[in-house]
Amino acid sequence: MSALRSTMLAAARSARLERTVTRLPVSRAVVARFVAGTTEQQAVDTARTLLRSGRFVSIDHLGEDTTDLASAQAIVANYRSLITALGSLPHADVTTGAVRPLEVSVKLSALGQALPHDGHAIARDHAHQICAAAEAAGLWVTVDAEDHTTTDSTLSIVRELRAEFPWLGTVLQAYLRRTEEDCRAMAGPGSRIRLCKGAYDEPESVAFRDRAEVDASYLRCLAVLVAGTGYPMIASHDPAVLGAAEVAVQSAQRKTEEYEYQMLFGIRSDEQQRLADAGKHVRVYVPYGDQWYGYFLRRLAERPANLGFFLRALVGGH
Repeated sequence: MSALRSTMLAAARSARLERTVTRLPVSRAVVARFVAGTTEQQAVDTARTLLRSGRFVSIDHLGEDTTDLASAQAIVANYRSLITALGSLPHADVTTGAVRPLEVSVKLSALGQALPHDGHAIARDHAHQICAAAEAAGLWVTVDAEDHTTTDSTLSIVRELRAEFPWLGTVLQAYLRRTEEDCRAMAGPGSRIRLCKGAYDEPESVAFRDRAEVDASYLRCLAVLVAGTGYPMIASHDPAVLGAAEVAVQSAQRKTEEYEYQMLFGIRSDEQQRLADAGKHVRVYVPYGDQWYGYFLRRLAERPANLGFFLRALVGGH
């Protein structure tokens, strides 16, 4: 991993830098490229526009590392309100078979996973409430991945909830050394796995840190998922990975409705639309809310072009 990326990821967890960056008026203007506003209505409006373009949507209410029960409960209430609003969109008119065009993405740390004593149970119960609301509204839920210390708890909760909500998805990060085996364990019937490269600064003992090793791991994990009986969700903007993914799904004789591509809001929008116009399932990960700092810094760390874009805007904003 490059020194620049490590520095950026460390900055993502700095409360002092967060206060400085979020107070700059130009920061919010630049963040608007990657974050669909701060309000529920802005997120819903963005979802409506994307659906009309033929793309699917996953909405993330930004927030993580909740440290008190009241905050976790407030986040659950926000998700339930969001799900109700999204459920009013005409997503049922989209011809998708068993695939649901709208979903929400949740981080279990935002739902109380790190609370002392019973955080695991609190996050599980909160996630259950969100899943029940999504089921009633005709939406899906995908549980996001966070740093490696949360992986066992997260996958345990996902397995438990899938007994009632078999459509529940989760995220596996290819840079973790354990992920290929996790893919083998979770690629069974009905599973939905979003495979991404990974966005946290992990130690070499648990994660590949060389870019070539991460790419190779991604392709090994993808091969496991496309050979399985679940619904792979290929989350990448990398042209090389996308090309290899297309070869992999064709070799596995997967139909278009048996997998999807996922990309982030504001990144490679032209490619998103090209794939959708070609008849592929493309889902756009759309974050919104005030707690954008950590998400935004991780996006900058992933691609130097994003950092250059931000720095040029900062210079131009003075």
